[in-house]
Amino acid sequence: MDQASLQYPIGKFNESAPKQGAEISGWIQQIEMLPEKLKQAVEGLNDAQLDTPYRPGGWTLRQVVHHIGDSHLNSYIRFKWTLTEDEPIIKAYNEKAWAELFDSEEGPIELTLNFIEALHKKWVYLLRGLKEDELNKFFVHPDNNNKVTLKLAIGMYAWHGNHHLAHISNLTTSKGWK
Repeated sequence: MDQASLQYPIGKFNESAPKQGAEISGWIQQIEMLPEKLKQAVEGLNDAQLDTPYRPGGWTLRQVVHHIGDSHLNSYIRFKWTLTEDEPIIKAYNEKAWAELFDSEEGPIELTLNFIEALHKKWVYLLRGLKEDELNKFFVHPDNNNKVTLKLAIGMYAWHGNHHLAHISNLTTSKGWK
């Protein structure tokens, strides 16, 4: 596999994709199913396997799991800000620095797997209750001043979970661990 395929195994997120009701429901379902799929993807892996990077120069599988928890927590908070404030400018964070903290490099993945499961249950409950006018609300990303609607953000985070799940699955398959 070439470097681009290793980095983006399911391709990059298509921001111009249509965002209709059925598609949004499908994305929400993907967010709902991620915790179980993630648990299955890392089930039975030992510490040496979890500490293997998914690509040269990439994060370890352990860091990927912790990153998903960190990223999706930030997303959940962004949704809440967007629903309770007028066009909020969100707080960006340094994903690379967070992934290099000791809790991401060494921490037990069970803590984050349990966290992701609880977070996604709460997040999906929120997402399924959103009305069309709420789905069209947006936040502003401070790095590029892009306005991101909640309906687009749902798709981005469905993609995000699948993107990192593919990192894990591709490595475990290529190494013959699963």
